[in-house]
Amino acid sequence: MQARLNFRTAAPDAYKAVGDLSTYVTQKSGLPPLLIDLIKLRASQINGCAYCVDMHTKEARAHGATDQWLNLIVTWRESPVFTDAERAVLGWTEALTLLPDTRAPDEDFEALREHFSEEEATKISVAIGLINVWNRIAVGFRTQHPVDQPVVAAA
Repeated sequence: MQARLNFRTAAPDAYKAVGDLSTYVTQKSGLPPLLIDLIKLRASQINGCAYCVDMHTKEARAHGATDQWLNLIVTWRESPVFTDAERAVLGWTEALTLLPDTRAPDEDFEALREHFSEEEATKISVAIGLINVWNRIAVGFRTQHPVDQPVVAAA
């Protein structure tokens, strides 16, 4: 796979605008870093964004995530690793990321509201929207993630 274009240089003002929202979400929203990582990882898994999964897995490790926690995000419904609040965020992330299919069901919103204030629910929703923007840019333009250490399972 080859990158289609470099969006950073193709439209620097658009890149800056999305970057400014990223700065807000990660540095000014008050949401815990691992919660933001959880949102970014689950949405990126759903959207098939290898660049973002790679980046946000590394960030989550830096924020203290364990390998088990990271490995089980994709199967969160079947694992006891996640708290009820994390499950609510995962459900809401899936609901908003798959919006045409889910229509953001009341039960997912109510689960979120059991654990988070209206302000927090809004900020969580903004974080979900933001990673979906990044995923669409990265997947759409075929942005390549770095390969840290190649591993070959079979020659």
